[in-house]
Amino acid sequence: METSAYLDGVVEQTREFADLVDGGDAAAPVPTCPKWKLYDLVDHVGSVQRMVTMLVDDRMSDPADAFARYVPAPADPARWRDWLNDGAAEAQRAFTSVADDTPVWDPSGAAAGVPFWSRRLFGEACVHRADGTAALDADYRLRPEYAVEAVEDWLDTLTSEGYWENRPDFADGMRGEGQTLHFHATDATGEWLARRERDRVALERKHGEADLTLSGPATDLLLVISRRRPLAAAPSLEIEGDRALLDRWIEHMDWVTD
Repeated sequence: METSAYLDGVVEQTREFADLVDGGDAAAPVPTCPKWKLYDLVDHVGSVQRMVTMLVDDRMSDPADAFARYVPAPADPARWRDWLNDGAAEAQRAFTSVADDTPVWDPSGAAAGVPFWSRRLFGEACVHRADGTAALDADYRLRPEYAVEAVEDWLDTLTSEGYWENRPDFADGMRGEGQTLHFHATDATGEWLARRERDRVALERKHGEADLTLSGPATDLLLVISRRRPLAAAPSLEIEGDRALLDRWIEHMDWVTD
């Protein structure tokens, strides 16, 4: 997907999330993020979009100012819908004013801030909408092609140089001697081959033989590898090979629900 398509998706997914949480119980627990209440989830989604908007608008090379200008969510749940939708609209506006090669800070280490953040906001919106449905006991549906893009965001982000530097606990847990995991979406085009090496996880977008293969609908792949759904609750997924590799992979992503 191109940057503009990602932002269209951000607006769409935020709108669905906003409709879901509108007027909700701010103190409702979020089972998929045990340290959060519903207010924290709403605050995170909207404030991250606003901070990224600042990064892009001001072409920031250092994120400190954006963090300092953090904008919390309204305390009144009746104001959440407008606040969330306004933030997504502002993000979309900001991205239309820049090119993909406009210098903007990002934590990946790839020096590709505009494409990185457009995809990251999209992935965040998809995954955190799943958190909202878990908190409010609602159904979660996502178009397979959207789920594939969100899986791409998830895997590319957590295997990036910057994330390995920023999450040494995850990096230590993922170091390996060449063990491979293959993730395969069966209802949309999406395959990833991850190889655990000593200094990184090398990620390729291809089919290949692996020590562990996890395949099935893209949405179930997304929810399982992002720790939003236990593997036991996703019977549509098929596992071939060394199940312990998958268990270790998911176990060492505990920080993503912290």
